[in-house]
Amino acid sequence: MKKHLKKIIFGLTLSVFAVSLAGCQDIRMWFKGFEESFKGLEMTIQTYDESSQVIDKITGKSILIERDETFDTNEESKDSSVIKISVGTKEMHHVGSSMIIAETGLENVFEEYTQTVDTENIQRGIPILNSMVNEKRNSFDGKKKVVLIRSQNGTPLATYAGDHVSLYKTDVPKSTGLLIDGEYLFIYRCDYTIYDLALIE
Repeated sequence: MKKHLKKIIFGLTLSVFAVSLAGCQDIRMWFKGFEESFKGLEMTIQTYDESSQVIDKITGKSILIERDETFDTNEESKDSSVIKISVGTKEMHHVGSSMIIAETGLENVFEEYTQTVDTENIQRGIPILNSMVNEKRNSFDGKKKVVLIRSQNGTPLATYAGDHVSLYKTDVPKSTGLLIDGEYLFIYRCDYTIYDLALIE
């Protein structure tokens, strides 16, 4: 009887743990990084000029993005801005112009949102409490957000939106990683603004 009870308790504990992990953005992001390292992600790479015109576009089924450590000033600095991208068995390097790398499944919804935002919010809040809550939500479930991306001179070039959006640092300077509804978005050398969806609706 005791063994049977222990099995039930162990099973319930595992179930609760699995459910808690399923809702955790940080865990999803960890698995996404693991998948990228060992299998690669199916993604589309696009680079843009200052006027937000596409310079080139590459789609691959097994893509890995990393900082090219060869160009670090020294071993401790980790300051190389050169991106090394593996596309299947091939390789490319990039530095300088704006780049967006979007996992297959992410949709650029640029046309659905205005290119500029003019909003007013008079709701009061407690800034330090709001900051803590938002940080926890970023790690656990993400928030409904809209990501407006612009070229380095401020010309709009892409917009992404999702119900579960979280931001993450990457090891590449001047870049940001986002997890949008389970899909990975990598932004390099772009201006961007990320709004809570409720702020602009």
